[in-house]
Amino acid sequence: MSISSMSSRAILGMAAVLFASCAVAHVSLQTKQAPVGSSYKAVLSVPHGCKGSATTKIRVRIPEGVVGVKPQPKAGWTLETVKGDYKQAYTRWGAKVSSGVQEVVWAGGPLQDEHYDEFVFISYLGNELKPNSTLYFPVVQECEQGVERWIDQAAPDTQKAADHSDAPAPALQLLPKP
Repeated sequence: MSISSMSSRAILGMAAVLFASCAVAHVSLQTKQAPVGSSYKAVLSVPHGCKGSATTKIRVRIPEGVVGVKPQPKAGWTLETVKGDYKQAYTRWGAKVSSGVQEVVWAGGPLQDEHYDEFVFISYLGNELKPNSTLYFPVVQECEQGVERWIDQAAPDTQKAADHSDAPAPALQLLPKP
């Protein structure tokens, strides 16, 4: 094998690793699709800190139509929920709900930049949500030094803006009811 072919393979291998690390370089949802009118377990993956600094807080904004939110506590982290009224009432298991959790905040850690962790909550995707649309869960990641805002969303009826963003909000594609 020649040196030039080894160099080409090495470059391709490094490019593949770089591409793969960029694909998971932001806070994202583990499960990216779910049907309306169903339970949903959101697992937010946090793969790094802020430019080398440890993560100390994760704030996730709950989109309208996601109800019955119950976050999972984490050892070494405090847990806070911010509650408020929904823009409309939603049906959950046959009952109307008009208020609930609108933001979840985990604070503590710290989660070192070279470590990975997951932040979890369960919820219900209201029957009133539109199938074949996307819900965004904006996340603000605070660190010992710096902040990352994973808040960019695609314009309605297009995915291009969020797909090409350096700071996309975690997204959930809504499927029709089963």
